[in-house]
Formats: sequence, C-alpha cells, structure tokens
Amino acid sequence: MNIIVCIKQVPDTSEVSIDPETNTIVREGVPAIINPFDENAIEQAVQMVEEHGGKVTVLSMGPPQAEAALREALAMGADEAILVSDRCFAASDTLATSYVLSTAIREIGDYDLIFCGKQAFDGDTAQVPPGIAEHLGIPQVTFAIGIEVDGRKVRVRRLLEDEFETVEVKMPALISVVKQINEPRRPGIKAKLAAKKKEVKVWDASCIDADACLCGFDGSPTRVVRTFAPSRNTEGKKYEGEPKEVATAVVEALIAEKII
Repeated sequence: MNIIVCIKQVPDTSEVSIDPETNTIVREGVPAIINPFDENAIEQAVQMVEEHGGKVTVLSMGPPQAEAALREALAMGADEAILVSDRCFAASDTLATSYVLSTAIREIGDYDLIFCGKQAFDGDTAQVPPGIAEHLGIPQVTFAIGIEVDGRKVRVRRLLEDEFETVEVKMPALISVVKQINEPRRPGIKAKLAAKKKEVKVWDASCIDADACLCGFDGSPTRVVRTFAPSRNTEGKKYEGEPKEVATAVVEALIAEKII
C-alpha cells in the first residue's frame, strides 16, 4: 500500500501575534512547526504501512525552510519526502495550493491513498484536501476518526458535529483526518539523526509541469484584505445583595440581552 501524506509547515500558533499597525501576522522570530492535524495524518499512514506494507511519501508545498517539517515527518517513519518549492507558488490561495499539490501527486504516480490533516491551523479553511481530490478526480472523505482497509476499498468512520457516519469508497481516495484518530509518535534522537541523512527531493514548477497561470497570486481568485485580532471587551457588571435577588437580576439581564 502506497500512501501520500500532504503536510504544511505553519507558524506556532501559541506564539503568533498581530501587528497593530499593518494588521498582518508577525512571522519574524516565530518558530515553525508541522501543522498539528498533519501529524495525525502522518501517524495514520505510518501505522497502516506497518500493518499492510508499502511506503509513505510526505509532500509539502512551501519555501526552502519547509524542508525541516519534511525531515520531522521522515523521523516519524515516512519513507520518502518531496518539497515543491518555486517563487511562482508564492501567495497561493487554497485553489492554487490544491492545484500545485495535485500536479505533484500526479508526478509521484503510484498511490492508493492520500492523507491530509482536516485543516491547517494558520488558515482554518479545510478547503485544500477536497480541492486536491477534485483536481485528481478521486473520492474524498473528510473528518476521519477511524480507517479500515478491505481489499481495494476503504471504510472510514467520520466524526460529525453530533454523530458518527461510516462511509465506504474505492481506492485511490483522499482522506482528511481529525486529531482524535490517533496519538502521533514523538521520534527519538536516533530517528531524527537518521532523518537528517535522508534525501528530500525538491521540485519546482517545471518538474511537475505546473501552469504558472494557475499558481500563486495569478491563480488565486481569493484575496486576504485584512487580518486583525478581535477586540476584547473586558467590561462587566457586578451584582451584589442577597443570593435570591442577585440570581433574579442576573436572569433578567440575560433575558434582556436575549442570551437565554
């Protein structure tokens, strides 16, 4: 079984801040990490290959520094790593990103499953995995919390808002996973040292025969007009008095604000 895992390097959200003058994310000095949902996708792929045999290929689109995320994936147990990196990919929205990744997947060729995290922490759109599947013309299943392989079919248990759903599709297929599907392994020093010696292939637009008009800014129909931190209203009201009187006043206030 050959599995491709699409991952993204993102800023560590615990240390991200917004520049109040420009209303843009401050990335300077902020450490980069593998998108947390993508770690679950890597873990699931490695577990399935350990059980069924085959190989895991991790794929990422990004600048040269994204190689660090790919090496972390190699340390987790992936067999091969590919970075698609080209200046013409800069400023890609979700449509352009899914196009680039799908062309790279076509170049890779032989695969049974594609795994993705359900969404990226820095964008939270969850649009790229379905976009990849649409470009490739293959079935997709999102929000996977359990995966079983039965011959050339895969049975997926989905985590919905208030229930579970089981879906069965034929391979090849794309599956995006939620964090509850597993607990990602933490590679030790030996695995990390071994990962440093492995090759990370770097492909530009010409390597995957990508149309520059469909990549980057030119291939992105959406625009980020402004990024800002939500304002915080710390004002409150304090009620004092007998418990019954305070409780009545609070309920009346909540009703007036149409909260209850």
